[in-house]
Amino acid sequence: MREFIVEADGGSRGNPGPAGYGSVVLDAATGQTLVETYEYLGVVTNNVAEYRGLLAGLRAAHDLDPSARVHVRMDSKLVVEQMSGRWKIKHPDMKPLALEAGRVFAPGQVTYEWIPREQNKRADRLANEAMDSGGSASSVRKLSSAESASGVTSTKVEADVRAAKAVASPGWAPADMGVPATFVLLRHGETPLTPQKRFSGSGGTDPSLSDIGREQARRAAEALAERGTIQHILASPLTRTRQTAAAVAERLGIEVTVEDGLIETDFGAWEGLTFGEVRERYPDDLNTWLSDPEAEPTGGGESFAATATRIAATRDKLVAAYAGRTVLLVTHVTPIKTFVRLALGAPPESLFRMELSAASLSAVAYYADGNASVRLLNDTSHLRP
Repeated sequence: MREFIVEADGGSRGNPGPAGYGSVVLDAATGQTLVETYEYLGVVTNNVAEYRGLLAGLRAAHDLDPSARVHVRMDSKLVVEQMSGRWKIKHPDMKPLALEAGRVFAPGQVTYEWIPREQNKRADRLANEAMDSGGSASSVRKLSSAESASGVTSTKVEADVRAAKAVASPGWAPADMGVPATFVLLRHGETPLTPQKRFSGSGGTDPSLSDIGREQARRAAEALAERGTIQHILASPLTRTRQTAAAVAERLGIEVTVEDGLIETDFGAWEGLTFGEVRERYPDDLNTWLSDPEAEPTGGGESFAATATRIAATRDKLVAAYAGRTVLLVTHVTPIKTFVRLALGAPPESLFRMELSAASLSAVAYYADGNASVRLLNDTSHLRP
């Protein structure tokens, strides 16, 4: 019996936004590339584009040999787990696509494997070519043995021609900033200090998650698994953020990287105190802190201005390191509010006008021209019964 490998990918520049997919069919025995296909999809979500890529790859393999066994390799954890039957499919846009993909081959002929994005470069390249085309081109290409061996494909030639035309065309044209670096910002779950609204920064007792906090982390992990877009996880070095990140990492199968720049502000002598207790003990220091971003908490903690400088440097480093990727940053109230404030270009006092609940999700996308777009703030829908 013949065996094929299908590699598929899809992407959306905006999620939802201009989207496309790419698929490759290979001979499992020889590694020869048999078919390459890509298509621009218009405005859809990232997950829908991934499913469309899977469907196109399966159909291309079926056209070659409907009796073959097929091994699908994708870097979408969501699609792989859902098509393998281990995760439920809840999104109404994906259910019909998954059912259609499941009917291309007879039951038992198709298996699925998750691979890192670095191992899915061919399908990723085709998906990006589809998005670059903006609907001006699509391709289903069966390769000859010579083409497969040389690595020269029609889609590569078409991409070069489109690029040359774009350079040669005078006048204004819409800027293509490419896929942004998207930071999904997860505040850690509750600790024993959270419901008491006590200052809990980097200079305190470093509390662990409470039982409620661990459940919140679990629910956040489930919500992020359903979204299926997280590719990397970074966490503040404090215990509560590392515990929250670990819950998500276990669910998604992604390792956690500790990033010191994501640590919470040091609140100095106010650590462990409520706002009322601080006002009673240090009224002048508190009033100055509330009105001046350069002011430090009593005892030499970190000012909001210093936090902003640190977060801006961390942001710039991570945007450069994770361009075009979706990264989960598990951090704290002040860093998350600062990411959002800087993205909006809002004044420092805006920090006091944002609500940020335990285990809430926010998101900011960063483009190649330096602009940012706040996509989400304080989403707690996953914590509701």
